[in-house]
Amino acid sequence: MAVMKKVLMHTCCAPCSVYCIDSLRAEGIEPTIFWYNPNIHPYMEYKARRDCLKMYASSIGVEAIFKEEYGLDKFCAAVSGDIAGRCVNYCYPTRIGETARYAAEHGFDAFTTTLLVSPYQKHEALKAECEKMAKKYGVEFIYRDFRVGFREGQAKARELGMYMQKYCGCVFSEEERYQKQIAKDRDLSDVE
Repeated sequence: MAVMKKVLMHTCCAPCSVYCIDSLRAEGIEPTIFWYNPNIHPYMEYKARRDCLKMYASSIGVEAIFKEEYGLDKFCAAVSGDIAGRCVNYCYPTRIGETARYAAEHGFDAFTTTLLVSPYQKHEALKAECEKMAKKYGVEFIYRDFRVGFREGQAKARELGMYMQKYCGCVFSEEERYQKQIAKDRDLSDVE
């Protein structure tokens, strides 16, 4: 008889967790949610995502750990010299590193992340970071290409009335969300 692994799943938000949790549970894996997202800003966005995840975790009976660390100043200082590379050079190492470290120090056999569900993430770089942190902390990384279930998970999240964020999480991704509108407004003001 196979022993079920104790899996810590870094979780960025409730909507992205839906398919990941359902998929792992279908395999007989019961993940423990791990909230650690110091890259999400502003604070009300951080709070909305965290609180929605708390409610969802409670509603489906999944264990959840919330490691609170909010800090716009620290984040901006860390990425200010490399805004274009912030995901790969700061966000992934920071969040995945803390997840792997926590998993290793708290008796988890393995870890994974809901970031693997998003078609908007840099998937191969994220996977490589997870593999690197697994090796560094001596804990298994469970890789799943959850992207196949992204739309399904998002649809279920909408049906459940979850808070649906409009951008990845950091203030720079919020700006990127509006790039076309910013350019259009700038062009219109140049005409006037």
